[in-house]
Amino acid sequence: MTNVNFYLDVYHKYGLLSQILLQKLNIMFGLLKDDAIETVLHHQIIGHIACHANDTTYVVPISYAYEDGYVYAHTREGMKINMMRQNPAVCFEVYRMENMGNWQCVIGWGNFEEITNEKERAAALNVLLKRDLPIITSKTVQLTNEWPFVPEDLNTIPGIVFRIKLTRKTGRYERTEEINWW
Repeated sequence: MTNVNFYLDVYHKYGLLSQILLQKLNIMFGLLKDDAIETVLHHQIIGHIACHANDTTYVVPISYAYEDGYVYAHTREGMKINMMRQNPAVCFEVYRMENMGNWQCVIGWGNFEEITNEKERAAALNVLLKRDLPIITSKTVQLTNEWPFVPEDLNTIPGIVFRIKLTRKTGRYERTEEINWW
């Protein structure tokens, strides 16, 4: 049961006294401003891509880096790449969650671009390599077998490098300030 549901349950059981307590619980919902949207995009490392092709919609998590309006990612051949090559219009979602009453979510729309030019590919890999990562990471974040060491020639890193130019972004948040009972 979430804290808000707990308080509502108390209200229904105990009436006016709990109504007074509920007034002290401050719950806010709203739209994120542009600077907050950029902050969420910059500081998270896992997002979701939604793509659509051949009457199929596919939503898949990816590890990413964000820079200058682009979401950068590295992957292998598969369903998402095949779908984005057919239909480059995609949706990207990322969120930051402290708990069920305190979160921020950003949704962006844009276009998939596969990066094949060696110079641009190396620059995109650099963006991915310089992001702040937790000490324990998954194999999907580790771009090389020698992780965390990087080869001199970044173009020897296998796989597909792509970016999504976000052309439209929106964000929402919920913030709950609870009473400190103790």
